[in-house]
Amino acid sequence: MKGDDISERLLDFGARIIRLVDALPKRLAGKHIGSQLLRCGTSAGANYEEGRGAESRADFVHKLGVARKEARETSFWLRLIQRASLVKPALISELVQEANELCAILNASVKTAASRSER
Repeated sequence: MKGDDISERLLDFGARIIRLVDALPKRLAGKHIGSQLLRCGTSAGANYEEGRGAESRADFVHKLGVARKEARETSFWLRLIQRASLVKPALISELVQEANELCAILNASVKTAASRSER
């Protein structure tokens, strides 16, 4: 998958996260989880973009690693929302799947970039 494609998926994902956060209950749990989710769910794409503009291979690997961590955290919060039934299942199931796919893509990208920098 090319960098532009991943970038667009992460941008769309971030926009979907924003809409989900707006749909969370306005109670304490919804506010807390929403705040955490908003931060990490939009950060993955921003860190990926930082990586695309990296000054070195090591910087690229580091920034993609941060994007991967943020995507994993996002996956956790999404699964917690799902487990706690904070929103209708239809609003969350596709986002959980997309988070898992993005984690896998970023993980593979980090591994590939890191192995190339060892050469």
